[in-house]
Amino acid sequence: MNPSTFYLHPSSYVDDNVQIGENTKIWHFNHILPQTVIGKDCSFGQNCVVGPRVNVGNGVKVQNNVSIYEGVEIEDDVFLGPSMVFTNVINPRAFIQRKEEFKKTLLKKGCSIGANATIVCGVTIGEYALIGSGAVVNRDVKPYALMVGVPAKQIGWVGISGNTLEFSEDIAEDEFAVYRLVDDNLEVRRK
Repeated sequence: MNPSTFYLHPSSYVDDNVQIGENTKIWHFNHILPQTVIGKDCSFGQNCVVGPRVNVGNGVKVQNNVSIYEGVEIEDDVFLGPSMVFTNVINPRAFIQRKEEFKKTLLKKGCSIGANATIVCGVTIGEYALIGSGAVVNRDVKPYALMVGVPAKQIGWVGISGNTLEFSEDIAEDEFAVYRLVDDNLEVRRK
């Protein structure tokens, strides 16, 4: 770890055996636990906890008050809104150790999680999916899906831009791609 290649606010702590990529910014009151890997060009707002043994990709934006627990894996360009929540055990009890039961949660490239959303452990959020603020995700989410509610339900599709797609004869587009709806999934062709 070379602290001259990233920004670490003096109020934050980074434990031993952590890798942090170039141009990453770690702001006030954060704690990065051992064996965590954080990519380049990331940003962590105030009061975040990451790890241990968490992998965070490049270009990830983590807003204030987010804890990323062991079992969570985050690919590139993911957005985590303020105070969103991950879980890592299905049936926690304060008096029972269940660390061997941590479930893997995977956030795929470019997805966004809104403020105060909850991601129940063991799910995969697909590429560029958008989870609305306050939603509770308890099952896998398709790539490009727009999810809202408790429990979260798909109400539409979003493009790489994050904007809701409007379809005409099963075709939609934004500045990044053309999207074709086939068997309730999207085929994406980059521009």
